[in-house]
Amino acid sequence: MIVMKTDATEEDIQRVVAEVEASGLRADVSRGEFITVIGPVGDERKLAFDRILTFAGVKEASMVETPYKLISREYAKFFGDAGAHTTVKIGDVKVGNGEPVIIAGPCAVESRAQIMRMAEEVKKAGADVLRGGIFKPRSSVHAFQGLGASGIDDAKEALTWLKEAGDAFDLPIVTEARGESVVELVAEYVDLMHIGARNMYDQDLLVQVARQGKPVMIKRHFGASIEELLSFSEYIAAEGNKDIILCERGIVPMGKGKSFTRYTLDLSAVPVIHNETYLPVVVDPSHATGHRNLIFNMSCAAIAAGADGLMIESHYNPAEALVDGPQMVTPDELKEIIDTCRIIHRTVRKH
Repeated sequence: MIVMKTDATEEDIQRVVAEVEASGLRADVSRGEFITVIGPVGDERKLAFDRILTFAGVKEASMVETPYKLISREYAKFFGDAGAHTTVKIGDVKVGNGEPVIIAGPCAVESRAQIMRMAEEVKKAGADVLRGGIFKPRSSVHAFQGLGASGIDDAKEALTWLKEAGDAFDLPIVTEARGESVVELVAEYVDLMHIGARNMYDQDLLVQVARQGKPVMIKRHFGASIEELLSFSEYIAAEGNKDIILCERGIVPMGKGKSFTRYTLDLSAVPVIHNETYLPVVVDPSHATGHRNLIFNMSCAAIAAGADGLMIESHYNPAEALVDGPQMVTPDELKEIIDTCRIIHRTVRKH
């Protein structure tokens, strides 16, 4: 990173940026109240740091060892309190360093009537953001793939229903952009772009989503390390979009024997990620456990671990849900989870 002096002029800053770009890299320019830091994006071996140190206005230039420097606390320390978390806005809802934000709704949008009813139900339960899948990546080609799989017209109609439901009950909306071909379409309607676990490694998708100018939630792949999650999140930040929310949703279980959960929810990831980055972290206990009777406990545990929010699947009749019925809670159960988690959050912050 290249740290400019407090009295560096705009001309000084632009000269450094020009040098970075002349070396075949991009320049991430972060301006604080008193200081400007320039982060080269790309193969930094091409950059002559010794030469840059001789430029007017440059205070220091050094390599950052972490592969996710733009979202690291090491980078953030130049802008004040490195122990603080950033706040990401989803519409008018703020995620990070405050009350836990609850994202709730059905796994998939099934009809206009269904999503309108669920928007009303999750709002009544205390949720802050409405979720609903339009494009559903499934393990089996024979399973319901979401209304978006039927074609672009059906996808637009389903997105219109989701947005209508969110507007009707004053809830920002989120849905997954499953592939590059639907990124711009999804961005037209939603307040939060969602990168699913299966697509965490898709660099081209990450870049295209980052360029839509919307906040992005990226889920940890079920086989990914924490470092990989942070490193691939850096692709989004490198495009100039640092409105990123990280989501822990469970990793592949270890060992043999009966699997009692869909995945293993790695709650230690929450404080670990908070130690590494200033970005907010939410937890998805629905996909992690796969069982309705485990959602309450793991939601409470996630908030106690310091999660900035939860993403919970809910349906008024889980038995009739077209996707993931066994892991969806009813609206009444959702309300109990939210009420209890808010109490836990206040207790943990107090102590």
